[in-house]
Amino acid sequence: MRKVAVILMVLALAACGQRSALALKPGQQLPPAPYGRADKPAAAELLKLPTQAIPERSVELRTKSEQREDDPFDLPPPESTTPTAPGK
Repeated sequence: MRKVAVILMVLALAACGQRSALALKPGQQLPPAPYGRADKPAAAELLKLPTQAIPERSVELRTKSEQREDDPFDLPPPESTTPTAPGK
């Protein structure tokens, strides 16, 4: 009984890994064209992520050590206001 259960679980997991190209089912249509656009976008165009969804990196990584610029917000910690115990 255990062997049958293990085989069924393995088959179920194997079926989860199947992948196929995305396509419309028979009888389905793409959504209507957006307002102000004459043609309907293709399926590949609808699946393409907009530029704002995947922004490009706008800064270059440092490849060697360089002197840091002065940071006006890099302030020392405030003076301690708690009195110190006598004898310390």
